[in-house]
Amino acid sequence: MQNKTVTVLGAGYVGLTTAALLAHSGYKVYVVEPNPKRLDIIKQGRSFFYEQGLDEVIAVAINAGNLTPTDSYSESVPNSSTIFSSVGTPDNPDGSSNLTYVFSAAEEAAKHMKPGSVYIQKSTVPVGTGERIEKIFAKLKNKITYISNPEFLREGTALFDTLYFDRIVAGGNDTKTVDYVLNIYRELEKNREKISKLAGVESKPHTGQYIHTSLNSAELIKVTSNAFLALKISFANSIAKLADKVNADIVEVMDAVGADKRIGRAFLNAGRGYGGGCFPKDVSGLIASGIQNGVDLEIMNAAQALNETMPGYIVEKLQSKIGGSLKGKKVAVLGLSFKAGTSDVRRSPGMLLANSLSKAGAVVTTFDPQANHEAAEDLRKGVIQCESIESAIDNIDAIIVATEWPELLSYSPAKYAKPMNNGKIFVDAINRFQKSDITSAGLTYIGVGR
Repeated sequence: MQNKTVTVLGAGYVGLTTAALLAHSGYKVYVVEPNPKRLDIIKQGRSFFYEQGLDEVIAVAINAGNLTPTDSYSESVPNSSTIFSSVGTPDNPDGSSNLTYVFSAAEEAAKHMKPGSVYIQKSTVPVGTGERIEKIFAKLKNKITYISNPEFLREGTALFDTLYFDRIVAGGNDTKTVDYVLNIYRELEKNREKISKLAGVESKPHTGQYIHTSLNSAELIKVTSNAFLALKISFANSIAKLADKVNADIVEVMDAVGADKRIGRAFLNAGRGYGGGCFPKDVSGLIASGIQNGVDLEIMNAAQALNETMPGYIVEKLQSKIGGSLKGKKVAVLGLSFKAGTSDVRRSPGMLLANSLSKAGAVVTTFDPQANHEAAEDLRKGVIQCESIESAIDNIDAIIVATEWPELLSYSPAKYAKPMNNGKIFVDAINRFQKSDITSAGLTYIGVGR
């Protein structure tokens, strides 16, 4: 565990961010990416996905010789004392985690790891996965130590979340090795002001926690954290449906509920529901893990079911207001990424809204500041992608704002209204606009629970 050479397996949101930041913290880092197109982009000093500030961090690290992108385990793993696994964990059809890449990465790395190496799992995996991988390593003559080190970064703020973390969790059966892993992040912490300046990330005085747990606890912490946040969103949406029935405003309700410090305001946001590559997958994975261990997590089943109703709920509200039928109506969906700050459209509510409207016969135009390219493959044929807000809303009957991009929030209600047809319906699917501002511009406002 002595040298400062690290290999990161997988160059997705977690892996590439981790590799790039460690390369600025005194480490020589290999990042392994098998996809040739992605690898070529990284070698050019760029990320293949949008994440503010990441391109600058990658480019400087590669030019300095501290970050080496490769597709080869044999080039990278034997030279490293520390291996991070950040490979993908997609869903199986039953909602459980597909661990094919997790186990294949461990098995391939095992062929090349030198004695005394540390294998650190950053991919989100179901509890018990680490114990299975330890059995793979136990067959080796070399002593390989396995540590669970779940990530807590958010897409769109990945650099900030990694540099100014709330907590670093490391779980394992060897206390000395757990401390070694935590010390890697202490090195990163020492360099974070320098990295923040390079990336254009706002720095702040901050102290995060370093938490040492058992292996199984560490694995359960990550999925439980995400599942609880998803639960808060679904809870807010369930109350929003009630607020619509009783003429209350869900924003006012949750502002007051969240003022209770025991509850907190964060994630009590009603709207089109959660999406992305983490919340849906982690909720499904936790439910599946419960079933496998004889525990029925009914509350998470309810949260998942409620979330799946929200895009349809919004489409029904628009359909009712627009005259009972969407056929032939021109509707613009603004925002296709599942959240602002990222190009990720996986399980995006904005995508679901656009496709549902098209299926119902509407003429759909869309715009997203960063996600148009990633969205193109999964949009229904006939959905028209536009390169600007102006082109998307020209001669339109209704607008749906589905993602909280600053460009969409700062666009004035008057400018939204001017090019629209007579109906002028404005659907605030994220509850981020003031109703009075929208109606003053001559638009009909539709919110969620408002």
